Amino acid sequence: MLKGKKILLGITGSIAAYKSIYLVRLLVKSGAEVKIVMTPSSKDFVSTLTLSTLSHHPVLTDLFDEQSWSNHVMLGRWADLIVIAPLSVNTLSKMANGQCDNLLLAVYLSATCPVVVAPAMDEDMWKHPATRENIKKLESFGNKIIPVEKGELASGLYGDGRMAEPEQIVQFITDGFSPEQNKPGALAGKKALVTAGPTYEAIDPVRFIGNHSSGKMGIAIAKELYNRGAEVTLVMGPASVEFSANGIHLIRVVSAEDMFKVCNQVFPRADIAVMSAAVADYTPVKKANQKIKKKEEQFRLELIKTKDILKSLGEKKKKGQVLVGFALETTEEKKHALEKLAKKNADMIILNSLNDAGAGFGHDTNKITIFRKKGRQISFGTKPKEEVAKDIVDTIIRFHYA
Repeated sequence: MLKGKKILLGITGSIAAYKSIYLVRLLVKSGAEVKIVMTPSSKDFVSTLTLSTLSHHPVLTDLFDEQSWSNHVMLGRWADLIVIAPLSVNTLSKMANGQCDNLLLAVYLSATCPVVVAPAMDEDMWKHPATRENIKKLESFGNKIIPVEKGELASGLYGDGRMAEPEQIVQFITDGFSPEQNKPGALAGKKALVTAGPTYEAIDPVRFIGNHSSGKMGIAIAKELYNRGAEVTLVMGPASVEFSANGIHLIRVVSAEDMFKVCNQVFPRADIAVMSAAVADYTPVKKANQKIKKKEEQFRLELIKTKDILKSLGEKKKKGQVLVGFALETTEEKKHALEKLAKKNADMIILNSLNDAGAGFGHDTNKITIFRKKGRQISFGTKPKEEVAKDIVDTIIRFHYA
């Protein structure tokens, strides 16, 4: 998708500049022609010789160099895309306020092509009101922001502010050159089934077995499918978040058995099914009709497996239907995800690991790896769940409808 594309990479003064070396390599390997402009302070972090060798072009750094000055307008018109990675808090502020004191800013202000930025800074800087306001300004100018990741920072702290990994930046760029998958009507005429939230397995009229799923991930996926033009049915357990359907057909259920029945009724008419609900694996063998009184010192509860919704749909899946499952794991994550992919006859398994910060239940963010058949995998950084939903839907479209 990047073959023949002209990409201008801007590098600013951030410790994350070391990642730009690998980013250049990936872009060139993808077939793009890459030219590089560096701010003066970025030269403290990465070598121009290394970058020029990898890009096969001289690296430009000086605003007042005669050749560079005559080129800044031309560079902005030459590029199909400008990517600034890393984007420091200093350059962010200058871009947001129209300052022009180096070659990169001159190129940015004279550019006629789209601009994508990958911020990199410490957590306190990232969360500062001035930074948040500057990010909003850049977005209002039409620039695209690649979300920061959560992880270890140069300060030694742990939090938000890490620049996205080079692989994620390349994927973001590639998606931007794929208008068919990103346009609102890409899934027009398709029917989608999505599950969300937990299930509650009754012990008696008062108590139940459940989990901490909020339903946010499934809701975000349903909304994104709807935004791409699909007719969406969302089957949602007793989630803790409010949801306004707004065009999505919402069916509320409580137990795993309820969800099993509805999904098997809807699936035969669906083109896409994304099973993101956290369905209980076990349910009580007997459910008391009255509240169980606290009498005994010990209370034994006998459980039986619930019906496997994903497996049942995999057994019914017809040619042309796309079946996507989720795997929430804590150990041997990849092994278990691949086993699930094979056993359930799914087209994709989306892995969440509870070992990843910002992933799993109760978060507004998530971190996923998508496994496709034959062990192929696509990894993404920690992002808001709305962005994760876009990645999931992009992947479905790319491999099944592009």
